[in-house]
Formats: sequence, structure tokens, C-alpha cells
Amino acid sequence: MRVYVPLTLSGLAEAHKSGELAPGPLDAYAVTPALREWYVSDDIEELEYAALNRAAQASLRRIAGDPQAARRRVVVAVDVPEGAAVADPDRGLDESALGEVRVAGPVPLTKAAAVHVDAADAEADVAAAAAALGAADQGDDDAQFVVDGAADHDLMWFGVQEIPHLVE
Repeated sequence: MRVYVPLTLSGLAEAHKSGELAPGPLDAYAVTPALREWYVSDDIEELEYAALNRAAQASLRRIAGDPQAARRRVVVAVDVPEGAAVADPDRGLDESALGEVRVAGPVPLTKAAAVHVDAADAEADVAAAAAALGAADQGDDDAQFVVDGAADHDLMWFGVQEIPHLVE
């Protein structure tokens, strides 16, 4: 099963150093039944892209909570055994939890399939979105417009072997 783990660049550096994404449990995003129902698609590529974007939003939240973090969203695509990632049934169709899963055990970085990172030209929009996130959560439409500006940037794809160059 493919899951998408939201990180920051410093989190990716830590994972590269330790060889694992986290000791567990680990929050991630995947194609869940609720995401399928919400997105109304049977195209697995579209659904995985939706899960990736949910993880990118979670990465933005991590950035907003860490003033020292580089202003570039990071998502690691990881393959875990079927059943290792579980959605919280109590959150059901809660829109904020769509695609959200929890991986119980440690996730070795060797299970990573790819890394998705913002390009340098997205940093200003990501920084503005991180600063506006709190107001957007409170219903400020102008702040939500700023947050959506970060989502306008597609994450770039990198092979796992490129991680050392990303975290230099």
C-alpha cells in the first residue's frame, strides 16, 4: 500500500540520518474508502494525487508550527504492507481527515518510493501560506486565498537516491 508521509526538509534530513521516517506511530495519507467517496473517482492515479495533496497540506501545517523549518513542503511516498496503515473509523467522512491514516510501526526509509518537494520558487508562497494558516482555519477568506496559493505549486518528484542533495 502506498502512503504519503508529510515532513519538513529538516524532518527529511533526520530520516536520512536515522534511516527511518519515524519510530511510529506515523501519520500519513493514502487512498482510503472515505477519500474515494469524497473524490468520486475510480482512477487510482487521480486518487493517489489527491492523497499526495492532502499530505502536502499536512506538511504546510508542520512548517507553520516550526518557525525554523525551510518554507518548502515535503512528502515522502512510502510502500507499506497492506493493513499497516489504518484510517480512524471515528473520523469517517470528516473532511479534514480524508485520506488520513496511521502507520503503527517504524517505517524504514528504504521503503520510500519517491520524495516530493516544493521548488525554490514556491518558498515565498509557502511562507505566506504558513503565516496565514491560523486565520484561514478561523474562516478568513482572504487568508484561505493565501493558503490556496501554496497549493497552486506542484511538488517536484525526486528519486530516493537524491535525498542527500535535498537535505544539504
